[in-house]
Amino acid sequence: MAYKITDDCIACGACVPECPTNCIAEGTPYVITAADCVSCGACAEVCPVSACVQ
Repeated sequence: MAYKITDDCIACGACVPECPTNCIAEGTPYVITAADCVSCGACAEVCPVSACVQ
């Protein structure tokens, strides 16, 4: 199941460079393209507010 970013996102950008498939787009909140997400959890590991959930 692909990760998604909740409204708790503070748009800090910490997740973007960690994504191996570059499927995270800027926004408030940031958005993960589900079709490209490989569910690796790299975004969730670095998110300071736990906004990346599966």
